[in-house]
Amino acid sequence: MRIGTNFERFRAKARVYLRAHEDHLALQKLRRNKQLSPTDLDELERMLVASGGGTEDIDRVRRSSEGLGLFIRSLVGLDREAANEAFSGFLAGRTLTANQISFIDLIIAHLTQNGAMEPERLYESPFSDLAPNPESIFLSADLDRLVTILNSVRDTATPPSEVA
Repeated sequence: MRIGTNFERFRAKARVYLRAHEDHLALQKLRRNKQLSPTDLDELERMLVASGGGTEDIDRVRRSSEGLGLFIRSLVGLDREAANEAFSGFLAGRTLTANQISFIDLIIAHLTQNGAMEPERLYESPFSDLAPNPESIFLSADLDRLVTILNSVRDTATPPSEVA
């Protein structure tokens, strides 16, 4: 129990530190959905250490969050403009229904808050509150595009050599 409490304290301290250093280039790239380099990842790790994170905390982050980039983005979120931009190609030249627009807005809100999103979340609340499943409001090809966008946003938080 104490370990979880210590890790939550680390998360909180890291969030405060990162918000105080939002102008750092690596952090800006992360928030703006720009591809991270290995050097950016080194800088982000340095920031976690500066926030009070120890080796144990950082190792735990690497294991549990699929890397430092995704962990840090989960703390600082994704810039709303960057989230909107990720969907601009999907939305361009289309007329969507009110439910489809609301669904996309929910995805953008989730990305803005949490920084990334697993495609499986599309089947959970609050998305399932809007439609029983995404297939009921989107064609299969559109769903494939949405999943591709979600994966692309996730992948920018990991340097290319580390993308699975």
